[in-house]
Amino acid sequence: MTQSIISNQDRLIFAMDVPDCGAAKKLVEELDDSVNFYKIGLELMMTGEYFDLLDWMLERDKQVFADLKFFDIPATVGAAVSRLKNRGASFVTVHGNQSIMEAAAANKGDTMKVLGVTALTSLDRGDLDDLGFNCDIDELVLSRAKRALEAGCDGVISSGMEVAKLREQINTKLLVITPGIRPVDNKPSEDQKRVVTVTQAFKNGADYIVVGRPIRDADHPREAAEAIQDSIAGCFQ
Repeated sequence: MTQSIISNQDRLIFAMDVPDCGAAKKLVEELDDSVNFYKIGLELMMTGEYFDLLDWMLERDKQVFADLKFFDIPATVGAAVSRLKNRGASFVTVHGNQSIMEAAAANKGDTMKVLGVTALTSLDRGDLDDLGFNCDIDELVLSRAKRALEAGCDGVISSGMEVAKLREQINTKLLVITPGIRPVDNKPSEDQKRVVTVTQAFKNGADYIVVGRPIRDADHPREAAEAIQDSIAGCFQ
C-alpha cells in the first residue's frame, strides 16, 4: 500500500486558508519543522501573489499542494495543468468528468500528482439530493474514485468516512488525501459535515490528512501541529 512509502512527517498537510501571503508566511515560520506540507488554494490565489508564495515555500524545502480544483473544458484544464507542472507543486486538484480528468493526467508531467475530487466534505445527503445525485455518498465517492484511476489520476480527495470502502474495492496504489479532520469525535463542525479524527482517517486507509482550522485557530498553532504529528506517528508504530 502507499501508506508504507510516505514519511510520517509528510502525512500532515496544513490547509493554508488565510487572507494574504504575509499571514501565510508568518504561519510557515511559526510552524517551522512541525509541518512540511502545505495546501494553498483559491483564497491565496486571489491575492495575486500565489506563485511568489509557492516559490518562497519551495525555497524553504516545503512541499506544496495546489488546491485549485480546476474545472473547465478538457483543453483548458489540460493547458492549466501543463502551465502548473513546472512550478514545483507536488499535488493539484481537479473536478469534473472523465475527459477533464484525462486531460489533467495527460499534462501533469513527471513530478506533480493529479488528485480527483470525489465529494466535498461540506456535502451531506441533503446536498446531494439538491444536486440531483440519486445515490448514497459512498457510492458516489467510489464511482468518482474509479473514474479518476481510469483517467490516469494519481489519487483522490475523499472524506475519511469513505476511505475504507475505497481501499477494499480500488487499487491500493491510488493515493487518498483526507480533509475534514477534527481532533475530536465525528460531529458536524462549521461547514464541514463529514469529518473524522486523525486516527480514524489513517485506520481507514488514508495516505495524507488535510488539517486547517484546528491548527490555524489554536492558541498555539505549532503545539497543535506537533500534537497531530504525535497522533500520526502512533498510527504507524
